[in-house]
Amino acid sequence: AGSRALQDVKVIMVGGEALPSKLLAALQEINGPRIYNMYGPTETTVWSTVQELTRAQQINIGRPIANTQIYIMNANGELQPVGVPGELCIGGEGLARGYWKREELTAEKFVNHPFAGDKAGHERMYRTGDLARWMPDGNIEYLGRMDHQVKIRGYRIELGEIESQLLQVESVQEAVIMAR
Repeated sequence: AGSRALQDVKVIMVGGEALPSKLLAALQEINGPRIYNMYGPTETTVWSTVQELTRAQQINIGRPIANTQIYIMNANGELQPVGVPGELCIGGEGLARGYWKREELTAEKFVNHPFAGDKAGHERMYRTGDLARWMPDGNIEYLGRMDHQVKIRGYRIELGEIESQLLQVESVQEAVIMAR
């Protein structure tokens, strides 16, 4: 019944939370609207990347929108190569000035842009706290929040990545992973 209500819809843009693969499959079954996955925190005027998923087999967050730069960085502030996870950082026109009356948090999250060339020190970059990696095709795969990462026997484990793999199993409807 719900899918009939969407028959005449031309475009569906989803964002705000990670898109579950089962929801994408259900939207694709409607076989009409174009489906876009939008990624971006409020601190960057909501959307920073976009990917059309109308016929996609795999979910990713796509590429930066106009006037936006995306950097995947390690803990030392160095760029990560393709395929290697790191913190997703955003630069460009859409950045907020910071947090209202929260100078300390602003200084932590809105850092000097290390790749701004001649404008270095005058431009800022937002550290999202999100874990992501560049894919060989130039798109970005969102891997979850960095604060949901745990270390077990010396290995970094991304709890969200385990949850998303479990949700691929047909008989699993919901999943929550906890390290003990």
